Amino acid sequence: MKFAGKYTCPVEATLDLIGGKYKALILWHLIDKTLRFHEISKLIPRATPKMITQQLRELERDGFIVRAVYPVVPPKVEYSLTDLGKSIIPVLAAMCSWGERYLDGLDPSPCSR
Repeated sequence: MKFAGKYTCPVEATLDLIGGKYKALILWHLIDKTLRFHEISKLIPRATPKMITQQLRELERDGFIVRAVYPVVPPKVEYSLTDLGKSIIPVLAAMCSWGERYLDGLDPSPCSR
């Protein structure tokens, strides 16, 4: 893998790859769906188009999503998860579960090591 020697800790690698401001949200919304840019923008209203574009490019560069461009007018571009992107779903599900517990006012216990 191209990043193998860059990290000293697996958590560092994970955070670097999916820790962008909206990367985890984009990946979350792409679970079981293919979405167009406008649809992603509607699902993440706080993100500017520039930020979404940047995050999508990084996710594509790192192999988490695939960008499909259709030769029509106006251009149609869709985003979906790759196999690598699908492999992160359990991590995102754990983050969702922890967040639900936090929002419910429960003590979100730290993970055991």
